[in-house]
Amino acid sequence: MQLNSSDSTKDNQLFGNHVINVSHNERIVSAAIGAFFFTRGLRRGSILQTLIGGYMIYRGASGYCPAYKAVERSTYTDKPEAVNIKTTVVVNKPRHEVYEFWRKLENLPLFMKHLKSVREIDNTKSHWEANVPGNLTTINWDAEIIKEEEGNLISWQSLPGATVENAGKVDFRDALGHEGTELRVVITYRPPAGHIGSGLAWLVNPVFKKMIQKDILNFKEYIETGYLAAVEE
Repeated sequence: MQLNSSDSTKDNQLFGNHVINVSHNERIVSAAIGAFFFTRGLRRGSILQTLIGGYMIYRGASGYCPAYKAVERSTYTDKPEAVNIKTTVVVNKPRHEVYEFWRKLENLPLFMKHLKSVREIDNTKSHWEANVPGNLTTINWDAEIIKEEEGNLISWQSLPGATVENAGKVDFRDALGHEGTELRVVITYRPPAGHIGSGLAWLVNPVFKKMIQKDILNFKEYIETGYLAAVEE
């Protein structure tokens, strides 16, 4: 199942006695994330996560959100706060080598396991495809490098129309007596309000944070050894 960022039409149909008020994109991602938390809750014995997962599955399957109806608001008028994930790591490789590897964006899925692929369109624009938690569906978007200082900094952001607005910045600094590199990474994302609702951010955000931090540690392992050890998901 694949979710394209350009597919954002809202179903003009009925579910039972309710008008469908959740967009097609939102329904797919809500169901996928719901399935993730439902199975996670069952596995960990968390009634709260199981209930939340079940609600999100219902929301995705039905296309009806009682919360939207209660406050008479649209998916597209609510914009949750951006989430900033910051992490720092030192790798035992010289800065120019680390920078050149990261600058080839098509390398990112080699260690960022939530990314399925990155395809460079030209020198600044690229097309990204990523798995949502649970790997039940994918989302894709276009991004553009907005600032670059060769050997020192790369900054990018998603282009308008992305299902999940996101941006990133990596600073590269000499470390270990110029034999190594310190990476300061900031990843920012703003999920569509309807996917989780600001009230569930406390539950979902730690999952994304842990995922990004794991990806950065994967980068250290990959750049230093040339491969990733097989790990259980």
